Amino acid sequence: MTHHTVLIVGGGAAGVSVANNMRRQNATIDIAIIEPSEKHYYQPGFTIIGGGAYTLKKTTRNEADLIHPSVQWIKEYADTFQPEENGVTLRSGEVVSYDYLVVCPGLQLDWDKIVGLKETIGKNNVCSNYSPETVEYTWECIKNIQSGTALFTQPPMPIKCAGAPQKIMYLAADRFRRKGILDKFNIEFCNAGPALFGIPFFAKALGKVVAGYGIKTNFSHNLVAIDGDAKTATFEATDAEGNKQQVVKNFDMIHVTPPQSAPDFIKASPLANAAGWVDVNENTLQHTKYTNIFGLGDATSTPNAKTAAAVRKQVPILVDNIFHLIAGKALSDKYDGYGSCPLTTSLSTVMLAEFCYGGKVTPSFPWLDPRKNLFIWWIGKIIGFPWMYWSLMLKGYRFDIPHLESYAKKFTSED
Repeated sequence: MTHHTVLIVGGGAAGVSVANNMRRQNATIDIAIIEPSEKHYYQPGFTIIGGGAYTLKKTTRNEADLIHPSVQWIKEYADTFQPEENGVTLRSGEVVSYDYLVVCPGLQLDWDKIVGLKETIGKNNVCSNYSPETVEYTWECIKNIQSGTALFTQPPMPIKCAGAPQKIMYLAADRFRRKGILDKFNIEFCNAGPALFGIPFFAKALGKVVAGYGIKTNFSHNLVAIDGDAKTATFEATDAEGNKQQVVKNFDMIHVTPPQSAPDFIKASPLANAAGWVDVNENTLQHTKYTNIFGLGDATSTPNAKTAAAVRKQVPILVDNIFHLIAGKALSDKYDGYGSCPLTTSLSTVMLAEFCYGGKVTPSFPWLDPRKNLFIWWIGKIIGFPWMYWSLMLKGYRFDIPHLESYAKKFTSED
């Protein structure tokens, strides 16, 4: 058995940021990360890879180059948790003990929940931006198709970045428009949810984007099966009375967003709530039962949008709370559910949606209407935000831009 003061499960955006941020706050504390992957991906860049405006190489780094050399990297899979004994058992059978545990393994992609998807993804014009193994094929599909029906799907929530399934749809539509072939396409958005976006303030603005491209929306349509050879997609459609029926749609191209959930080893652990998520206080990020365990990122029970921007806000609060706990001080309850979704509405514009718990619109830039599709945010998407991720957030630097509900009131009153 090995022991560490702080043990982190997961070496993605959350895990690396916590380790490096904690190291900057304390040069001597013993920290270890359990993470099996040797490659680290900037996942917010996958949308623009699929749209042909970025490359997979730009989103990829070696995990070893991101973790501070004084942080021990345990290149293994976590398997089970023994919170009563302060232990984590690895897949190899080794047990690692801790004083404080941070759990942030991210989400798993449940490809097998859609019948036939695993057999056809990456061929037959069936693509998905949600994996580094499949994202480049999205661009191949968009680049080569000249006409026909293009479907874009969104599964039930929660998923990574709720806007991503429609972002790629707008990039594809803009590509078709720039090539002068948009009128040769029937583009449909098939969403398991009831609206374009969970926050009406932005949903209304996105409705104008959809109308501008002539996109048809199909709400309460959940993809349940796909036949790539036959080019058919089967949806479970639910009407206003809750009645369900099977709807089969033909396609020439389909972008699939797979269902997502907490990893299976989290669901089966004593750390999970009834829904399978790491059960933490939504403001302090401390586990609701085990006081020396914290969680952040996509696998937790916090009802915020699962985005890198949320992680950026969570990291310093969680790090400080561990140090507060060590010092016997009261925990900070400052995490307000902030998340940000840069919605790529064309190959040169982005709508920067920012919000907190309860769907409160909380912009960081009071002089800019957050519903506007702006070129400046496109520059942020392809240059600024990746730089912030690699050069500031992952390296453990703290930087913050105030986001306030009051900033949105002017624009809300004009709506």
